[in-house]
Amino acid sequence: MKITIIGTGYVGLVSAVCLSDFGHQLTCVDKAADKIAKLNNGQVPIYEPGLEAVMARNVEAGRLTFTTDLAAAVDGAEAVFIAVGTPARRGDGHADLSYVMSAAEQIAKSLSGYAVIVTKSTVPVGTNRKVEAVMRAARPEAEFDVASNPEFLREGAAIEDFMRPDRVVVGVESERAREVMGEIYRPLFLRDFPIVYTDLESAELIKYAANAFLATKISFINEIAALCERVGGDVKAVAKGMGLDGRIGNKFLHPGPGYGGSCFPKDTSALARIGQEAGSPMTITETVIRVNDEVKRRMVDKIKDLCDDTVNGKTIAVFGVTFKPNTDDMRESPSLTIVPALIGGGARVRVVDPQGRHEGEALLPGVEWIEDPYQAAADADAIIILTEWNAFRALDLQRLAQGMNTPRMADLRNIYEPDDARDAGFERYIAIGRR
Repeated sequence: MKITIIGTGYVGLVSAVCLSDFGHQLTCVDKAADKIAKLNNGQVPIYEPGLEAVMARNVEAGRLTFTTDLAAAVDGAEAVFIAVGTPARRGDGHADLSYVMSAAEQIAKSLSGYAVIVTKSTVPVGTNRKVEAVMRAARPEAEFDVASNPEFLREGAAIEDFMRPDRVVVGVESERAREVMGEIYRPLFLRDFPIVYTDLESAELIKYAANAFLATKISFINEIAALCERVGGDVKAVAKGMGLDGRIGNKFLHPGPGYGGSCFPKDTSALARIGQEAGSPMTITETVIRVNDEVKRRMVDKIKDLCDDTVNGKTIAVFGVTFKPNTDDMRESPSLTIVPALIGGGARVRVVDPQGRHEGEALLPGVEWIEDPYQAAADADAIIILTEWNAFRALDLQRLAQGMNTPRMADLRNIYEPDDARDAGFERYIAIGRR
């Protein structure tokens, strides 16, 4: 099939690369000429394991191309995916749909025959009907259907998630559109991956509901971790005991400094606004958002306590600043709350992150970027583990401790065992929800 994808951000690029690997003919469109030039030169603008190799394979096979010419790309396409950004608007938490509606209008003016217009961007309930209205107004005679096809890609595992999904959700309201979408995802259907067909509104809600539920699990276990610290429990034991219950499961029951990234903060905020406007408040989701903000602030207090109630004049090595490992994404990362608070408190901050510097230099002014964790820890007063990169999971704790001014560690991802840290020479070691 000939498919066009508008937007070469994380979702658009990963989707295009994977769909081309299914054998479809893909054209990616973006207004940013510099980004398209880089893609045409084989340069991937985001860090995602495995993406560059799959992209190169399909470009070489002639199944994947990149352009700034939307009209030419849409002409003759059987499906056009909208995968542009929907950032949360400042002040009200609404998803900004201006890029979606602009793309819809341009697509309508460029159609040369029937096509399914597929909204891949995460959008509030009712957006797909607005997309249809915008397109009808721009070109009443155009022949098309609108479909909702939300993405469920985890940064750092996006290729696997697309190729082996838990499910594919498709909101359609015509048999013709369903047939087109079925053909697009036929390679997955043939391998027995579930394709869930729904109405437009249900498809839109599934994405928000799923992310809000996962965010709820994270905030819940963080609250349990705080309780464990008060009453003497061990959150690892509690989480294991909970997770073995088949009704609960063990995923997303790992305490830490709060969730971040491009999805959970934006989607929980948008779902809360949807509920408010519909007169059906999402009270649990609103509480999850508040708890997550409080968790980040509580981490700052834990670090200050580790440093004898003040970080002023202290040298602190921060291991990891991206919101999760295996990505360069800094959006809503806990580090954006914690690191500025440390600098504001008078600390000298050294940062080590395998991929975080690209975005972090602009977002975290005033820090010193160091490649080697042992060098960052040399003569430091404390180490803070914020992101659980594999590179930080098997460090020589004794070597770290011996090189520090005062060997202290705040392990905010519970990577190490408290006894191991103390045996290695750390005079103080604190984790999340542990004895």
